[in-house]
Amino acid sequence: MIRLIGYFFGIGTVLFLVVAAGVAWYIGDVSKDLPDYEVLNSYEPPVTTRMHAASGELMAEYARERRLFLPIQAIPDRVKAAFLSAEDKNFYSHPGVDPVGLARAVVVNIQNLGSGRRPVGASTITQQVAKNFLLSSDQTIDRKVKEAILSFRIEQAYSKDRILELYLNEIFFGQNAYGIAGAALTYFNKSVNELTIAETAYLAALPKAPSNYHPFRHPERAIERRNWVIDRMVENGYVRTADGADAKALPLGVTPRKTGSYLFASEYFAEEVRRELIDRYGDDALYEGGLSVRTTLDPKLQAIARKALQKGLISYDERRGFRGPVTRIDVSADWGAPLSEVESLRDVPEWQLAVVLAASSDGVDVGLQPDREVSGAVAGERRTGTILPEDMKWAFRLDIAGDKRRNVKSAAEVLNPGDVVYVETIEKEGVKHLRLRQPPKVQGALVAMDPHTGRVLAMVGGFSFAQSEFNRATQAMRQPGSAFKPFVYAAALDNGYTPASVVLDAPIEIVSGGEIWKPKNYGGGSAGPSTLRLGIERSRNLMTVRLARDMGMNLVAEYAERFGLYDDMLPVLAMSLGSGETTVMRMASAYSVLANGGKQIKPSLIDRIQDRYGKTIFKHEERSCDACVATAWLTQEEPEVVDTREQVLDPMTAYQITSMMEGVVTRGTAASKVNLDRPTAGKTGTTNEEKDAWFMGYTADLVAGVFIGFDNPTPMGRGSTGGALAAPVFNEFMLGALEGTRPADFRVPQGMKLIAINRQTGMQAFEGEGGVIMEAFKPGTGPSDVYSVIGLEEFATGDAITTISPQANQAVNNGVGGLY
Repeated sequence: MIRLIGYFFGIGTVLFLVVAAGVAWYIGDVSKDLPDYEVLNSYEPPVTTRMHAASGELMAEYARERRLFLPIQAIPDRVKAAFLSAEDKNFYSHPGVDPVGLARAVVVNIQNLGSGRRPVGASTITQQVAKNFLLSSDQTIDRKVKEAILSFRIEQAYSKDRILELYLNEIFFGQNAYGIAGAALTYFNKSVNELTIAETAYLAALPKAPSNYHPFRHPERAIERRNWVIDRMVENGYVRTADGADAKALPLGVTPRKTGSYLFASEYFAEEVRRELIDRYGDDALYEGGLSVRTTLDPKLQAIARKALQKGLISYDERRGFRGPVTRIDVSADWGAPLSEVESLRDVPEWQLAVVLAASSDGVDVGLQPDREVSGAVAGERRTGTILPEDMKWAFRLDIAGDKRRNVKSAAEVLNPGDVVYVETIEKEGVKHLRLRQPPKVQGALVAMDPHTGRVLAMVGGFSFAQSEFNRATQAMRQPGSAFKPFVYAAALDNGYTPASVVLDAPIEIVSGGEIWKPKNYGGGSAGPSTLRLGIERSRNLMTVRLARDMGMNLVAEYAERFGLYDDMLPVLAMSLGSGETTVMRMASAYSVLANGGKQIKPSLIDRIQDRYGKTIFKHEERSCDACVATAWLTQEEPEVVDTREQVLDPMTAYQITSMMEGVVTRGTAASKVNLDRPTAGKTGTTNEEKDAWFMGYTADLVAGVFIGFDNPTPMGRGSTGGALAAPVFNEFMLGALEGTRPADFRVPQGMKLIAINRQTGMQAFEGEGGVIMEAFKPGTGPSDVYSVIGLEEFATGDAITTISPQANQAVNNGVGGLY
């Protein structure tokens, strides 16, 4: 018996050694190509880039995987407890693989043989880290062995907290949410420290199979799994029994966070910043780099700008008449469902879609589109209302096609049952009404900028980003028309001319290359000899052409490029009238130079960019202040901010042109259109056939530019000038933007002289003389002692290139009178 026992023992020992050798060989073979677990030291997961307004409000997020990395110290104990209870309750005691859990899984899987149930896993959190970071998800024995080996090694190399940190920031929760911070925002729009027991338990239930526990497709399963996690938390002593019972009685309470833009009216601004980030750093940095971007956007000014531009576009559009419904649907049965499927302008929340149910001379009965944000709204009670005739009076003028219009007398001639239209709820005398609306075809842009820093405070690129993502503020190349003239005059004032210099305003014909160009003043006519001030106030084209010709278009082109309006301007006379194409952003930047005293600025939509670690990798502010870092005052000099920006225009010239453009607002083409409680300078601009309407203007500390026109340049109709269309939008914006601020005068450079001159002749005025204005002159200059008219010499020379038409003679005589 003893020999028999010894015999079997020997055989067993040999078999054990053989098996052990085989296992050792297998493990050694598997271990040869194991990935390097030390890469976990440099773990940098794809992280969401977040964009903020200047006020700190979140504007937008960009990510391929919606993740925000949280260090383990920032993760609440309750969150850790939920995941430990759901995934690995022995995490802090096992060496990487849990033998007890593994044995339990083996027993359960044996019991479930033939039941069709999926095998139960026994992966610890460490094993999941090994699989997620270093291995594939293949369901093979080799992968499981590798996973176990790596788990032991990871446990030896890293602390438990570090392993848990990696796990909680890497796991997938569904809805493109990765990591616990991203999941908390995605499902509950909360930070992790705001999560309740029930919410934490639901998130801990998701990693097992996010699609199986979808909060809306499988709510019963989701609640069952959540409650199971709560029970485990109670069982493990993390939550009191009573608190667990209360948590289980709660609904899921999932409130999905919307994606895209989070700040009202910021879509155009955010998209422009997004493009700039891609140009600067590339796609991967934007969608995976976890950048923190602080923009220059002022949310208050942005909302005001949007409202002002939309009001101007709607006003013009409604004067042209009603173009018809958005679409048509069948209202003979249930109209709620088909109406709910019609796409609306999501970024114009003041408007909603409605379907016409009946129309008569007394008004139009409509059914309102169900609110998609309200659960069950589509199947719920139908909301209806009535559009009274006075609230759709503008639509009684029908825009049939092109320039054809037809007037009708009844609402029934405008709309028919089944027509889908936009309506807006307005209040008149305490009673709510529905007003008929239509998205305008005409478009526009508005840019507001701090002239001293170049920070873009507001930017609206069109009526609605949902309607069109094309940004007319930065992408549309348009002719500025007369809004370009201040830079022609600035070049003149910077090169020997004065605001009192006199230029002939009379018809002119210019022959070039066998072709004759006959520029005209808007509205026709001419005023004879006039000062530069009058020329810019009245926006005289003929004067501008003569002035540009007198000093040379090469000089005008140089100044236009210096101001950043064009990169390479063609030096031809037609360009002096703004026939070149530029953008609203460039125009606002150029006007900022006039407003700030001639300093070059770089328009910026971004104040600062930080990487995922908080290191600043870009800032717009380039001025330096070495002494600003002092921690205490030790009788040193006051710190000075060193401004190294280029001086592109004489400060005195900048003040002169500003003073002249104040006259545009008070007496010129923008008179009665711009009425602010402070000094305001500006210039209207209108191109041929009224295809583009502009107003560019500024106060001492704020520049704003407005453009209005069709995307496909089309005549907007007689009278659709910069003064009629764009200036009121500028005024509306500035009234809101400047409300509550103290008026400030334009800064007068030291040494400027103010001299009374005759507005017509430009010569020094006599005491008691009428038509007098105080004009600004640089040191060493002043009004001329001799009456001289630029362009008048053409009568005597008979210039072969430039000739004066016969009609000019009368204008000259009227202007000069008995003085010449």
